[in-house]
Amino acid sequence: MSGDGPVEPSDADRRRARAWMRHLRTERGRSANTLSNYHRDVERYLCWLAAEGRDMTTVTTPDIERFVVDLRRGCPVTGGRPLAQSSVARILSAVRGLHKFTAKESGLPDVVAEVPMAPGRRDLPKALTTDQVLRLIGACPDGEGAGPLDLRDRALVELLYSTGARISEVTDLDRDDIDRNNGLLRVRGKGGKERILPVGAPALDALDAYLTRARPALAQRSRHGADAAALLLTSRGGRLSRQAGYKIVSAAAERAGIGEISPHSLRHSFATHLLTGGADVRVVQELLGHSSVSTTQIYTKVTSDLLRETWAESHPRA
Repeated sequence: MSGDGPVEPSDADRRRARAWMRHLRTERGRSANTLSNYHRDVERYLCWLAAEGRDMTTVTTPDIERFVVDLRRGCPVTGGRPLAQSSVARILSAVRGLHKFTAKESGLPDVVAEVPMAPGRRDLPKALTTDQVLRLIGACPDGEGAGPLDLRDRALVELLYSTGARISEVTDLDRDDIDRNNGLLRVRGKGGKERILPVGAPALDALDAYLTRARPALAQRSRHGADAAALLLTSRGGRLSRQAGYKIVSAAAERAGIGEISPHSLRHSFATHLLTGGADVRVVQELLGHSSVSTTQIYTKVTSDLLRETWAESHPRA
């Protein structure tokens, strides 16, 4: 490293990065969350280039390989701590995309093309046991003494586990996205792609309790008018944010005594419990919104030939 202090990327590199981000947003339809992650990863890379006295016109393939080494071992410019293989693979993927786009648009050589993709971790994600999930749900009261926020939190946790949806997909739900009669939910995933998910009876019951006993009260608390379309509301009548959803799940986990978890833990648990119960991996792939079945297969060592049951037959709370 030529220096450990913060160094700003060149204006030209920032313009190249902005052009790529515009392309991802307008041409590829990437979600706001995905764009935010790409921006953070590319910013880390461009700052590293600047600290090395390089930019995208002078960087070489060996430079990219040294960048990967710095990510793995940790250095001040790349964040100060060693990164897991999965994180390195994600960052390298962003850098690869940036250089590929820039090479096509401006003719700069694609120096990342020959750098082997860092293998991501293939460990099974940590999933909660069924008992832990029940304790987590039980940590959100729904009885006669439950308040509006209790009922909202219960509906949120039930939906996350029942559908395996991402936290952003659940907080983005509108009331019209619920088909109560058929037990279905419409979510908008990455790239704006819609998919229809089955919802179990316990989650539907929790939704009914929230919609009848809690949401009207939360909507009335708004000083500027509640978000009429939003399904899940804050205490002030606005749409519940992804960050607030994280805090709700974390607080419920603490009350349940099951340690630190995130909403994604429920997504992991959803997939793992389905596959353990015998669901076909291709069914789980569709439910999770994965574009490739290989992404879903990180949840199981069992081959798809041995998986035979569907969601309704496998999910503990179907």
